[in-house]
Formats: sequence, C-alpha cells, structure tokens
Amino acid sequence: MDPLGARSQFVDIQTLPTWQQQLSEETPSDQSDGPPSPHAFPSPFPFRPDINRKLILITGDVALLNCTAIVNTSNESLNDKNPVSDRIHQLAGPELRDELLKLKGCRTGEAKLTKGFNLAARFIIHTVGPKYKSKYRTAAESSLYSCYRNIMQLVAEQSMSSVALCVVTTTKRGYPLEEAAHIALRTVRRFLENHGNSIEAVVFAVPETGEPTYRKLLPLYYPRSGAEEKASLPLIPADIGNSEGEPVVPERQIRIAEKPGVLEDDSEEDSLESDLGQVGTHAFARMEGDVDKERKQILQGQMSEAAMQKQHQRNYKRWLCRARAEDLSDIAALKALYQTGVDMCGRTVMVLVGRNIPVTLIDIEKALLYFIHVMDHITVKEYVMVYFHTLTGEHNHLDSDFLKNLYDIVDAKFKKNLRAFYFVHPTFRSKVSTWFFTTFSVAGVKEKVRYLDNLQQLFTCIRPEQIDIPPFVLEYDARVNGPNIPSQSSGL
Repeated sequence: MDPLGARSQFVDIQTLPTWQQQLSEETPSDQSDGPPSPHAFPSPFPFRPDINRKLILITGDVALLNCTAIVNTSNESLNDKNPVSDRIHQLAGPELRDELLKLKGCRTGEAKLTKGFNLAARFIIHTVGPKYKSKYRTAAESSLYSCYRNIMQLVAEQSMSSVALCVVTTTKRGYPLEEAAHIALRTVRRFLENHGNSIEAVVFAVPETGEPTYRKLLPLYYPRSGAEEKASLPLIPADIGNSEGEPVVPERQIRIAEKPGVLEDDSEEDSLESDLGQVGTHAFARMEGDVDKERKQILQGQMSEAAMQKQHQRNYKRWLCRARAEDLSDIAALKALYQTGVDMCGRTVMVLVGRNIPVTLIDIEKALLYFIHVMDHITVKEYVMVYFHTLTGEHNHLDSDFLKNLYDIVDAKFKKNLRAFYFVHPTFRSKVSTWFFTTFSVAGVKEKVRYLDNLQQLFTCIRPEQIDIPPFVLEYDARVNGPNIPSQSSGL
C-alpha cells in the first residue's frame, strides 16, 4: 500500500502536452498543420503527426510518472547508484531490491522487467547502457541501440500502452549526451513506425541539463510540420542506421556470412566487461583493434558497389540541401566561380579564378557548399572547367585535403560528365602539385587535365566570345605572351 499522500506526487502522463501540441508554442500557427512542403529530397524521417501525438518530452523525475512502465538505467549487477536508479528505489520500496536479486544481473544492452511495487507505474524496465570509449565507439553505439530496442520490444510484447524513458547513459559511463540522444530518438522513431500501433505514449524524461539537447534534436526525427521537416533535413546525420535504426556494421555481416554457425573464441570476454559490459562474443563486439579507424576500409573493401553508391548519394543530397538553405552571398561576391558560354563541342564552360579565392579569410565549408550549389545543375550533362591560376599567391592555394574532401563528397555526375579541366598559366610548382594530387589522391581526373601556357591555346578549345575572362588575366597574358589577336579580344 502506498504511504499516505505519496500518490499525490505522481504525474498522469495524459495531462502532459504531446510533442505535436508543443509546436504552437514555438512557431506560428499557420505552420503547425498540413502535409509537408514538397521538396526535391524527402526526409528519411517524414512529418508524421500520428507519431508526434504519441511522443512527450518532459524535464523531471521519471519515477513520478503514472504510465504502464518506466525505465531504470543501472549496471550489470543491477545495483548502480545514480540519481535515476536511486529515486526509483526510494519510491518503489524495498521489494524492488529483493526482486532484482532474483534476476541475477543484466547484460549490457539487455532489458529486464520487474513490477513497479509502490510506484504509479505498473512495471519497471531495467537496462544497462555501455561504457563509452571513443576508440570503441561503434561497439558502444550498437550496445546503446540494443538498450532502446529491447526496451521497446518488451513494451510491445507485454501489450503496454505507455512507457517513460529516462536517459539510459549515465555520467559514470561517459557516453556523450548528444550522440546518445541521436541513437535514442531514431531507434524509438523507427520502432513506432514499424511496430508501434498498439503503443499510445512514449515519454522522454530528461534532466534539465539534457533538455536543450533533446529539444534541438527532436525535430530532426519527429518534425511537426512540413516546414520543420524541410528545415531539419540538412541537419540529419549521415549515419542513420538501417530500417530499424540499428547502426550498420558491414564487417559483422560479412563475418557471419563467411562462417555461419561458427562461434567466435570468447576467451577475452571477461577482460572487456569492465569497459563495455558483455556485448557479445563476436569479434567485432569484442573490439579487436580500432574498429572505427578501420571502418572506412571495411566499407570500401566489403560493401557492395550499389550500397556504397546509395550511401554516397544520401550524403551528397544532405550537402545539397544545406547549400540551398544557407546564405552564400558572401562567397558568390568573390566571383571565383561562374558559368560562361560553351566550348567548341557545345559543352557548358565553368570558370574558376584562383586569385579570387582568399583561402585564409573565407569559411572553407561555405565555399564547398557554394561549389555544390552552383555546379549541381551544370553537371547533369557534359561540361568543362577553366581554371585561371594567373597571379595566385600562397593565400589563394586550396589545401589538398579540402580538394580531396570535395572530390569525395560530390555526386558521381560531377566526375562522369567533366570532359576537360583547362589549367591556364600554370607554374612548375602547381604542375607538380597537380600531378601528385591526381595520381595519388583522386582517380579518373589526371587524363582530363590540360595545361595551357597562354590564352591562344585556350581559344583553340573555346571561342573568345564564349568565355568571360577577368581583365587581370588578359593583361598578364598580353604582357607575358604578347597582345591577343584583335578579333579574339574584341569579343571580351
């Protein structure tokens, strides 16, 4: 029986505003309803008012919520001392401790069920989050996903109508709050999409310190209007897991496919429990080596070509959405990249002016966004680029790492449809740098580069009237190589 007056502490979740209802408090009413605004690339987490009406975000004590089940975060022995667990034990009473002894612990990533005893909630779901080490981030991600997935699975299996989730990771376990929130929000979202018809309410009960983070990230996974969906799309991380929200680990899938039914050696399991708990016997779960350091090689070497292309396309679309949404007028004002006429074969000519790129002064990421924004529609068909290296200084030279990142990010059409790259007024040093870059850093570009020492060579490929050349380039070329033919310069 509850102590006299104790029940008055508890909060009925039906009295709390849903995530969808909170929109009117934050945005104008004319954006709160209606289908999502049409845009080129649909969000992987589209506007779903039916799901948003099930979701509640509160700041406070999960132990006080009157719902079917609440979540307790603990350690492998289920005797952890943390604010959430201490408060649940205090209100549930000594019977809870006795019940936990019967469970004989809980592995990292698992979820186990007990009665709620003196709580308003009928049940308590106990789970154990991973200890976080950046070197083993991928294993920690998988374990944290398992926590939330197993919690939601129990809710569905037991036909529970509502559940209140605390922040599973504790300060002692060291998981970065924002990274953990991404996993929690996307896992619950995917579960509600695929298996959540019988679930009426999911509450995220977070501490005051975590509330701004959750409020910032919720629109990414639970947009409350078409406008919010569109605004959130560029901010969604590239890695959103599979259709269930689970982190994709290709190496694990490959190993299982190679040796089905063969168990891995588990001799190292005990020594690793102190770091991440028992996360499985598979080699990847045992964290042999720096998995994240090798992840790129694994992806490139083992993923199918189609899967790699799909992942790359999704990443590029996010960059493109960001480019379309951001104010890039300061980069445009540099006049370093622009479209001009066509070459002798009728292909669009794009001009890049090296001296107009103040590398040390501009936001390089915005420059990358501007390049994507300008070039996206140009590259749908064949095109050529003319780069004027004329009178560039050290402060104009783009870093090779930036160029490699740009090459890796852009869509395949950028590379496929580039027919020629005319390098005008190169220096010996720039030729050497370009040779090394195109030989060792990027593939398929070296044979497209053409070094042109003067404008006369350029005019054999592009008529003078079809290209807008900066005055300082014309002056330099006339000084070094002699005056241009009048008929060629008159068109400029």
